[in-house]
Amino acid sequence: MSRIFYVALGGAAGSVCRYLVSLIPLKGNFPFNTFFTNLLGAVLIGFIVSLATNGDITESQVLFWKVGICGGFTTFSTFSLEALQLLEAHRYLSGGIYIALSIFLCILGVILGRNLSLTLTAK
Repeated sequence: MSRIFYVALGGAAGSVCRYLVSLIPLKGNFPFNTFFTNLLGAVLIGFIVSLATNGDITESQVLFWKVGICGGFTTFSTFSLEALQLLEAHRYLSGGIYIALSIFLCILGVILGRNLSLTLTAK
């Protein structure tokens, strides 16, 4: 039961953080808030997984951060909807850039997070 508690607590916190990012007043036709949320989530999950792989955090901490925080914070379903909306609006260039940058930079974000944790926990 404690595992569920850690996931639920992290999920609630991650969802609140996602909402707060969505309140940042950015103007334009590009979904910057979702893009930033996904990128930050990618860095965070890379960092957490690296710490977990090295045994630097407990299983409860992994559940809280990776499953809870990242699960509640990241917005892949919103990203997918926004990408589709851009394409359906015949905004192919914006849609293509959004899709390509989101995928490419979020993978780089995971690498960055992993490398950051390895640097900070070097023994």
